[in-house]
Amino acid sequence: MTKINKLQPVVSVSWLHNNLEAENLVVLDGTINKVFDTSQFQIPNTRLFDIKNKFSDTTAPFPSTFPSEEQFQKSARELGINNDSAIVVYDDKGIYSSARVWWLFKAFGYTNVAVLNGGFPEWKKAGFETESMKRYTGKPGNFKASYKPEFMKFFNDVKIASETKSHTIIDARSEGRFKSLEPEPRVGLRMGTIPNSVNLPFEDLLVDNQLLTNQEIEAKFQALAKKEDPIIFSCGSGITACVLALGATISGYENMAVYDGSWTEWGSLVPE
Repeated sequence: MTKINKLQPVVSVSWLHNNLEAENLVVLDGTINKVFDTSQFQIPNTRLFDIKNKFSDTTAPFPSTFPSEEQFQKSARELGINNDSAIVVYDDKGIYSSARVWWLFKAFGYTNVAVLNGGFPEWKKAGFETESMKRYTGKPGNFKASYKPEFMKFFNDVKIASETKSHTIIDARSEGRFKSLEPEPRVGLRMGTIPNSVNLPFEDLLVDNQLLTNQEIEAKFQALAKKEDPIIFSCGSGITACVLALGATISGYENMAVYDGSWTEWGSLVPE
């Protein structure tokens, strides 16, 4: 069997279909809030990446909080992930929480990981084989996590960045939420915006569940920030901010981070 040495940030369903038998391939379902259920379907040999319960700090007050290096390494090993694995992540929406999984691996020092363009909807649309959900029962992996702090920003970092305008803060929420024209989906969370931030809804990078062309995506980022500018991506709870991080990476941006708590934390801690 072949071995995959280096993945691009995004791969197509055709590419994945053609490489399903690669010996070091690991396919992860990173659908947010998904639970194991044999009545649901998946891409063959997929392993469920449980963002909420296995790859988040469940003791934290805010959802999907960044886990410790130790927790991430332990949970990745339980999924049989190795230091030479080629990881492809998808979700059931198209491109949504899969980008969070991709970004988490990068934040823990692992780069041979890609997002499946169009996710499970595109896989089914192409008519490729599916199977009932299965638990991973193979042997543990030897994955070694190495936390890279430059990939994540936290409340105090963003507060300073907002006050000093040291970074371009780009919010991935919808325009309605960004402009306080529609309420936040989280009960009790106030409407509002991080001061000195700008808006690029993550949906603006997508059409029919798939990413726009590289040139179209790059044009959207060029309208907001130069390639050399430091950027912080925010959203509601640190999930779709990672879709913007994926788009920026494709566009050649390098100096960027994701605000882990995003508006859920900011809106809770900072009064109007």
